[in-house]
Amino acid sequence: MENVNVYDFDNTIYDGETLVDFILYYIKTDRKIWKYVPKLIIIAIKDALHLFTVEQAIEAYASFLEGYYVNLGDTTQNVIKFWDKNEKKIKPWYAKVQKESDIIVSGSTDFILDEIMKRMGIKHYIGSSIDKKTGKFIRLCFLENKVKAFYEIYPDKHIQNFYTDSMNDKAMMDIADNVYLVKKNKITKIK
Repeated sequence: MENVNVYDFDNTIYDGETLVDFILYYIKTDRKIWKYVPKLIIIAIKDALHLFTVEQAIEAYASFLEGYYVNLGDTTQNVIKFWDKNEKKIKPWYAKVQKESDIIVSGSTDFILDEIMKRMGIKHYIGSSIDKKTGKFIRLCFLENKVKAFYEIYPDKHIQNFYTDSMNDKAMMDIADNVYLVKKNKITKIK
C-alpha cells in the first residue's frame, strides 16, 4: 500500500464551488440556463447546509442535467475560457505542498476538472461523471460515494493525509490517518 495525500477540491484547493462558478459563467453567456437558476440556488443552499443524501443530490440535479446539460454540445472551449478566468482562484498554499502522487477527490464534474488538473500537473483525480447523452450521473463523487470511488480507482493507496473544507467529507476523514480542515488559507489539523 502506498501512502498518499488526498485533497478535496472545492473550497479546499479552489476558492469557491466550481459548479456554482461554472453555472454563473453560463448565466452570463446563455439565457437558456435562467429557468434553472431558482432550483440551482435551492440545491446550493441545501448542499452548503449538508441537507442532502447522495440519492437526494442525484434527484435534485437531474432536471438541470437532463434538461440543460445534454443540450450544451461541445463544452471544451467554454471550459478553457472558464479556467482562463478562474484559475487565479487556486489557493497558493497548495503549490507549496503539491506532490506528484497527490490525489484529488471532488464532487465537481470531470469534464470541468480535466482542464484545471492538466494545468496544475495533477495526474490523479476523481470527479463526478455525467453521461453527456442522457444527463444522468455515471458517478456522483459526493459524501460516502467519495470513499467508494477512491477504493475502486485506487485500491492500492492508503490516505495518510486528507485535506477538506467540509464535514460533508466525514466518510473520507474516517479512512485517513490525518485530517486537515482548510478555511481559506488557514489549515488546521483535526485528526
